[in-house]
Amino acid sequence: MDVMPLLLLVAGSAAVAAAARRTPVPPPLVLVAVGLAVSYLPGVPPYALDPHIVLPLILPPLLYTAAVESSYLDLRAQLRPVALLSVGYVLFATLAVGWVLYLLVPGLPLTAALVFGAVVAPPDAVAATAVARRVGLPSRITTILQGESLFNDATAITAFRVAVAASVGEGVSWAGGVGEFLLAAVGGVAVGLVLMAPLHWLRTHVKETLLQNTLSLLIPFVAYGVAEQVHASGVIAVVVVALYLGHRAWEVDFATRLQESAVWGMVAFVLESAVFALIGLQLPFVMRGLGDHEGSSSAWYAVVVFVAVVVVRFLWVYPAVWLPYLVSARIRARERRPGWKAPFVISWAGMRGVVSLAIAFSIPVTAEGEDFPHRYLLLFLTFTTVIGTLVVQGLTLPPLIRMLRLPGRDAQAETLAEANAQAQASRVAEERLDALLADERNALPAPLADRLRSVLERRRNAVWERLGQVNPVTGESVDDTYRRLSREMIGAEREVFVKLRDGRYIDDEMLRTLLRRLDLEEAAAYRETE
Repeated sequence: MDVMPLLLLVAGSAAVAAAARRTPVPPPLVLVAVGLAVSYLPGVPPYALDPHIVLPLILPPLLYTAAVESSYLDLRAQLRPVALLSVGYVLFATLAVGWVLYLLVPGLPLTAALVFGAVVAPPDAVAATAVARRVGLPSRITTILQGESLFNDATAITAFRVAVAASVGEGVSWAGGVGEFLLAAVGGVAVGLVLMAPLHWLRTHVKETLLQNTLSLLIPFVAYGVAEQVHASGVIAVVVVALYLGHRAWEVDFATRLQESAVWGMVAFVLESAVFALIGLQLPFVMRGLGDHEGSSSAWYAVVVFVAVVVVRFLWVYPAVWLPYLVSARIRARERRPGWKAPFVISWAGMRGVVSLAIAFSIPVTAEGEDFPHRYLLLFLTFTTVIGTLVVQGLTLPPLIRMLRLPGRDAQAETLAEANAQAQASRVAEERLDALLADERNALPAPLADRLRSVLERRRNAVWERLGQVNPVTGESVDDTYRRLSREMIGAEREVFVKLRDGRYIDDEMLRTLLRRLDLEEAAAYRETE
């Protein structure tokens, strides 16, 4: 097995993503563009997406990282719009886009057109999260988009399987399709509910940090694999488990949380970078399979399908926002009257991604050994739809948000809420410290007791100081100066330790111990004022 193409993909995509972060263009778009350009360079190996790798090996960790960082409480508060988008919109888009393609392409069976509709129906979790982080969407819109992208893959994959079964003549009825969808959804939730408590118990009872992180890396694959084994939705199972573990992450020890943050940050960066690069690298493979007859009209088909995908989302989002408000007095009493700007942004933020391509590449060969009807045309249209939404919508979304002047996150209010929370926690901690020091079993020398109190006071004051004035000379806030001076002091200590090691006064093992202690102190100083 030649691993060089894989190494080149990972290293190249990581380098491009790192460079893209220095530009105003979202990194996913740069990665796709570079992938497109590189795909036609001589000597570049072929990179064909294998759905048997993408769906069970790449999708679960990407969903897990997105879900574990999401808020269960926020998603529950936005349950109605999330459900309307992740289930209702996907099914509507499957039917509407499929019908448009059926009318557009002569000789294309309706069932095959519905297969394509299911392929391009779900906006991508990776694309939505990446763009939302970059453009700073309001928190409610970000929650809705993230919640939609976490669950909509399950709806699309189930709809795809039903449509494929109907297309290849397996006699699937509407009732059978609804039953399969319910089995996938309810089964996925059930598997997630069954697994989440035992997995959390393991995370809190396994004391070795390395074993805890190994378990963390295995969790999304375990949840996905168990659910798929019983013909339930692996996507939903992963999301349910991740939301629960993220909600209870405070019960895991600090060392595990620190390592998990670093490990999953690296995993997400590598996978997201490789995924978007892979999208661009698919063009030669798709074009080689597109016949001359279909190729003559394929550009026209691609434009019409792209417009249909964009318009269909608007046709669903605005009624989904307004009708519940107009029909339900309870909703009117609880929620503000919806405007037109937020639905417009949600409608425009419908980028497709690697999941659509992976599903498209899993379109089967028929039982007679012949290609699925117009299979390569469907692959080509999936590719152009993904590229079109990423480029057109991804590039225009930031200026659109600025033009609409949507209210962003209120940094001042968030800092004030953080300061109040820290003040309450510090007061309780100080009372606990006084009670402990009153017990003779906890007797400490005065300097050490004062040090505990000073650390607590520093943590309490740091957040309030962010609301204060900056240094007129340096432009730094008080906590920025504190952080810089702390790092300078720790850096000076670190240099001394290295010189002592080089002079053979201490060995490397002791150096590592001392450096780790400084690293933890530096991390603590950073977190106090972050």
